[in-house]
Amino acid sequence: MSRIGKKPIPLPAGVKYKVDGNTVLVEGPKGKVSALVADGVSLETKDGHLHVNRSGDEKAAVHGLTRALVFNAVQGVTKGWTRELDIVGIGYRAELKGKGTVVFTLGYSHPIEFPLPTGVEVAIDPKQTHLTVSGIDRQKVGQVAADMRSLRKPDPYKNKGVRYSDEKLKKKAGKTGAK
Repeated sequence: MSRIGKKPIPLPAGVKYKVDGNTVLVEGPKGKVSALVADGVSLETKDGHLHVNRSGDEKAAVHGLTRALVFNAVQGVTKGWTRELDIVGIGYRAELKGKGTVVFTLGYSHPIEFPLPTGVEVAIDPKQTHLTVSGIDRQKVGQVAADMRSLRKPDPYKNKGVRYSDEKLKKKAGKTGAK
């Protein structure tokens, strides 16, 4: 049995969902998010909770996945999702250009312009070294944060670059320390 699939999803006040074929549209105070529902998996509401049921044991593989996707959609339309990034390095920084573009200065010969997709916002602190990526779609927020990190991954020798705020890095010793 899927332990994750059996957990009920609490439905806060003001959140509605509608199943349409293989997708479920979740509406809440922050907006609308759609999630995929696998074949053989159904959704039902009981006393303020959303339950994910499967038709048989052959659908066990997608039972927990479907529950997680619907839970992420419900969380997104109520609280939203955030991912925090830190920029480490002398002269490395980021700034907003307009509303939909972030300009990175990461030690290359040119600044990098990063266009933001719809539904994702970025807040930059006054020091220009800490970014907060937020939105209602967890997959979009995570992908944008991963794309920003990939512009200059953390260097294992000097620990410079763009990293997640909660990321722990292991610093490697250079040539002289390899004795």
